[in-house]
Amino acid sequence: MSQSHRLQQQRFELKYLIDERITPALRDFLSGYLELDEYGLKGTNMSYPVHSLYFDSADLKTFQASINGAKNRFKLRLRYYDDRPETPVFFEVKARVDNCILKQRCGVRREAVALLVAGQLSEPEQLLSREPRHLVALQRFNLLQSQFNARPKAHNQYQREAWVSAEDNSIRVTFDR
Repeated sequence: MSQSHRLQQQRFELKYLIDERITPALRDFLSGYLELDEYGLKGTNMSYPVHSLYFDSADLKTFQASINGAKNRFKLRLRYYDDRPETPVFFEVKARVDNCILKQRCGVRREAVALLVAGQLSEPEQLLSREPRHLVALQRFNLLQSQFNARPKAHNQYQREAWVSAEDNSIRVTFDR
């Protein structure tokens, strides 16, 4: 199944800190029920890089909401998976509403990122998809960025090993290192 069909726009998310020494046993268990995602199959050590550039206000409102455990909060980020000029960058709004995670995402061509971050409206050819929900995601990102005067504040990079259901997107287990 194509990864684009697996993006969960709404989900429940549980995170655990686990000892690396138990991951081989967890991986063995998971492999009986799930499959390695398509990017892990292509990557090194069953994983691939994830880069996130987080945007926030000068007083770090979204960061403060997160560390204070606010039930209703959001993050603004750009996400990309490598530094190749031909691969996309994703503008994302990741929100928590009570216990549910809602994610809006729009993939854009890398050469358009600086102009879009500066507030310029997108041209249709800059977007990877013509689906209205992707344009809505980009517009929401731009609106929140403008309302909070959000600017890049932190870059986070890690390796992700992801296991997914072969039938649908109902289950996803990731090891982020």
